Amino acid sequence: MLRIASGANVNSQDFRQNELHNRRLADELKERQRAVRFQRPERDLERLRRQNKLFVRDRIDALLDPKTPFLELSTLAANKAYNGEVPGAAQVVGIGIVAGREVMVHADDASVKGGAWYPLSVKKIVRALDIAIENRLSVIHLCDGAGGFLPFQAEFFADRYFAGRILRNQSILSKMGVPQVAIAMGHCTAGAAYVPALSEFNIMVEDTGAIFLGGPPVVKAATGEDISAQELGGAHMHTSVSGTSDYSASSEMHAIAIARDIVARFHRPAKTPIDQAAPEPPAYDASELYGIIPKDPRVQFDMREIIARMIDGSRFHEYQPRFGTSLLCGFARLHGYQIGILANNGVLLSASALKGAHFIQLCDKNRTPLLFLQNTTGFMVGREYERRGITKDGAKLIMAVSGASVPKFTVVCNSSHGAGTYAMAGRAFDPRFVFTWPQSQISAMGAEQAAGVLTHVKTRQLARDGGRLAEQELAAIRGSLLDEYRERSSAYYATSEIWDDGILDPVDTRSALVIALSASLNAPIEAPHYGVFRM
Repeated sequence: MLRIASGANVNSQDFRQNELHNRRLADELKERQRAVRFQRPERDLERLRRQNKLFVRDRIDALLDPKTPFLELSTLAANKAYNGEVPGAAQVVGIGIVAGREVMVHADDASVKGGAWYPLSVKKIVRALDIAIENRLSVIHLCDGAGGFLPFQAEFFADRYFAGRILRNQSILSKMGVPQVAIAMGHCTAGAAYVPALSEFNIMVEDTGAIFLGGPPVVKAATGEDISAQELGGAHMHTSVSGTSDYSASSEMHAIAIARDIVARFHRPAKTPIDQAAPEPPAYDASELYGIIPKDPRVQFDMREIIARMIDGSRFHEYQPRFGTSLLCGFARLHGYQIGILANNGVLLSASALKGAHFIQLCDKNRTPLLFLQNTTGFMVGREYERRGITKDGAKLIMAVSGASVPKFTVVCNSSHGAGTYAMAGRAFDPRFVFTWPQSQISAMGAEQAAGVLTHVKTRQLARDGGRLAEQELAAIRGSLLDEYRERSSAYYATSEIWDDGILDPVDTRSALVIALSASLNAPIEAPHYGVFRM
């Protein structure tokens, strides 16, 4: 494969301005992540110490194999919700290595609202278990939650993808033969009691761990019975009387040691084979991405420059380089694994949609995982394009994306708007992982276009009623619409709502994708099968 020849001028003024802007965004991202991970009121940390509990991050550090990577997911979930009072949605989830095995870790963060489940907590747990199912990853649950936050019960209890989905997903994992280990480090109350009960192995920490459907206050209110938490559902009772738990541990570190020993005994499944060679780093420095990504998201740039700083040796076998040029397609290697890349280089046209659909089918037949790099305003609109069948051709691309059996991975590198979001393997199309970059935007259309459309609609409504707005009033309406639209299409809003699996510093993208790709190969790749392509 030919090495991509970079045209980036690292000494230009534009490059340096972009670099300054994007490094500032990366620093802001890291600071937000640091605060979510470690910044807690001293009273909450003191409460954990008083209860002889470790902080959730220390629990995970003790669980994981030393000096191995941990791909944390949805770190900034709920950063725009609940007045910012539930950092990380009171959960930590991610993929790590325990006893040499890739596992999904799910941990309640008892330093946030006692580990209570908010609606976005539930969504984050369900997503983690979805990932475990899709990639056949064993799960280790570090349980220390107060159950559902009852004032919000209507938003997390009854619907299909609400809290019951956690228990359903656990049951599906067991049905698939993918084992789970739970450690009750604190109280597991109400629905959360079923998390350890549905795990193949569960461990309880003496004196602090407890499992019950209703805690002592609920029992007192319901039956009048006075009983302590340990009598009702403590480690001694559940390991010697009810049989709900398998092991009793004298401390959290003891419980983690037991869990690690259990995982070490799990069968180590063979990875699904795909084409692989010796890995090598990109020929270009990843830090140059800061200077390549424009500080103005409306400015177009060549996605080859992004690809060159992510793939092995910066070598890219471009497919149909002269056809449908607004969509780059080609083969590359990522840490030795062969992948197929689809990257936007402008608005999607009929030719690019047809090219992408065909390329996806080639990759699917060849068991080559797909990486989608999004930077698109969507499909081209207008009379001429509709007559040429752009809706029909876009449907072909959507059909190919939906039907592909190989693992798919998506990175929103800049803009992600309209049906382009869908055609480039957006969240609704089940990519194994979706990541975003700090400056990225995702919405039905760009902020400028949306504000223009909505202002136009408002003006026409007033005109029908004989009214008219002054230019100053129109400008105020447009400004307000722009501000709201930009806020709700930002990367931080998207990750708050768990539309993605986390915001990445661009320079960390290659490492994150390698971990995600490796994890995906724990699951088999099915034979290709597609629906009907409208010709």
